[in-house]
Amino acid sequence: DLPSLPTAWMPRADIRETEKEYIIDLSVPGIKKEDVKCEVKDDVLTVSGERRSEKEEKGKSWLRRESSYGSFLRSFTLPEGLHTEDIKAAYKDGVLTLTMRKPPQVKSRGISIKID
Repeated sequence: DLPSLPTAWMPRADIRETEKEYIIDLSVPGIKKEDVKCEVKDDVLTVSGERRSEKEEKGKSWLRRESSYGSFLRSFTLPEGLHTEDIKAAYKDGVLTLTMRKPPQVKSRGISIKID
């Protein structure tokens, strides 16, 4: 028998942008909503949680086990000016979706510079 090494795992994140929002979809299958925590501190959004292993059953042995278990932590630096109190989180079908309203854009005016 080969010794099995504990494997760390990291949920995959898809980050997209619409005209008015930033959206992060974090893939966390097999995790209960209660086992996920979201926090914002110093313009960094941190999502942490734990995927718990199934109970060991007597008389059963694994022929192959590719699922990873244990704690995870993902951090995302938020854009400057984002109103963190407006972040919304929803959990459905193993996907945690975080939606953030974009900050108002600062309009800059263009200036032509004459080249001598």
